[in-house]
Amino acid sequence: MKLAVLGAGAWGTAISISLVQRHRVVLWARDAQQAREIAATRANQRYFPGFTIPDAIAVTVELAAALEACDVILVATATAGLRPTLRRLTAAGNTAPVVWLCKGFEAESAQLPHQIAASELPPTLSRAVLSGPSFATEIARGLPAALTLASCDAEFALRVANELHDGALRIYSSDDVIGVEVAGALKNVMAIAAGICDGLGLGYNARAALITRGLAEITRLGLKLGGRLETFMGLAGAGDLILTCTSDLSRNRNVGLQLARHVTLPEALRALGHVAEGVYTARAVDRLARDIGVDMPITRAVCRVMDENVPAHEAVRELLRRDPKPERR
Repeated sequence: MKLAVLGAGAWGTAISISLVQRHRVVLWARDAQQAREIAATRANQRYFPGFTIPDAIAVTVELAAALEACDVILVATATAGLRPTLRRLTAAGNTAPVVWLCKGFEAESAQLPHQIAASELPPTLSRAVLSGPSFATEIARGLPAALTLASCDAEFALRVANELHDGALRIYSSDDVIGVEVAGALKNVMAIAAGICDGLGLGYNARAALITRGLAEITRLGLKLGGRLETFMGLAGAGDLILTCTSDLSRNRNVGLQLARHVTLPEALRALGHVAEGVYTARAVDRLARDIGVDMPITRAVCRVMDENVPAHEAVRELLRRDPKPERR
């Protein structure tokens, strides 16, 4: 099968390295200089240093070349890049199925990726989301991981999952697109909160409580938007949340750590050098949750720390002062 991976960031590079073991892979970079550098050095020093890119991976800046005779397109941009990339695909007359790998709500519209795809792709084009607990470095190293591929077309999801499933990379199929996307987006917000918790030295008990109540918060919003409960208890939900909230490899957790140490958000993001999707998702979800009447106190606290100059310790104190309630709520 020929795969076109659109986006030569860390995740696009990693998934290309993983999938080229079984498939023909073309990696498309939007930036011509980056494409030339990767092709010449077989390394992505800008976004994914330390890994050799196999010669079998073709690298191009020409979208038409990436799409030629392509069976499936994997869009590995950040959420902010999804809409312009899908527009380019449509303008190019693409007819191949599209799978996106980004996790987040669009900042301006508060739309999920499948909503963006619905407005930018032809209605007859098959589409899906691939999500779950997965750090790029471990995927590229061939370490075991399990992901969920979700599509409204259950048969399509199963077929593509079977094609991508191989060895250490296990792919499960689902038809709960909303649940998978909400879980993947909100876990980044909770990871910022977990970083704040750890940066303040609040301990393992506090972190466990935060992750658990964070999952409850994610589930409340997800069910309201049409997701299913079992998705939030699975790989895309609890699995990805646990990974992102507890690992030093998590970009979003790193942002939270810096905020707890009184580093400003712009400074934290500059030092990170990568996109931290949770920053943009937190703002979009905070607005959305208030509009549709979903209580999301952790998300609200993260936004207050990021954007309202509320000290991290004060935001935590406000959360702890909330009135007790039955756990099911």
